[in-house]
Amino acid sequence: MEFGQIIDLIKAVSDSNLTEFEIQDGETKISMETNKETKQITVTAPLVQPQLSAVQPAAVQEEEKAEEKTGNIVKSPLVGTFYQSASPESEPFVKEGDTVKKGQVLGIVEAMKLMNEIESEYDGTVKEILVKNEQMVEFGQPMFVIG
Repeated sequence: MEFGQIIDLIKAVSDSNLTEFEIQDGETKISMETNKETKQITVTAPLVQPQLSAVQPAAVQEEEKAEEKTGNIVKSPLVGTFYQSASPESEPFVKEGDTVKKGQVLGIVEAMKLMNEIESEYDGTVKEILVKNEQMVEFGQPMFVIG
């Protein structure tokens, strides 16, 4: 299943009266549950991480770029839009060279109108930020190098 098809599927379920939906395509399984009272949709990740295809060269380039770096890599836990600050007027959560602690917020990934904080998994210094503000990120895409 391609990324565009998954997004269309999520929109269709969101716009319908369905409260639960599940589909399996090969080794990929997508399961969605909608809470119509709070207008939230929960999507569980596929059982098997999808293979990167030729359609996703940016993610592949970022992966290769991150592998060349030394340090701990913080990867995106979901597909969405990356934001470096809580609002356009706010300062970024972190900048290159900042010292961070495990659990400190590094940025936000918006997925389906839900803001998901990306926390550091490591103590150290932000060596490099591999994504730009408002850039689309893929599941498992390297975002930060912490040294």
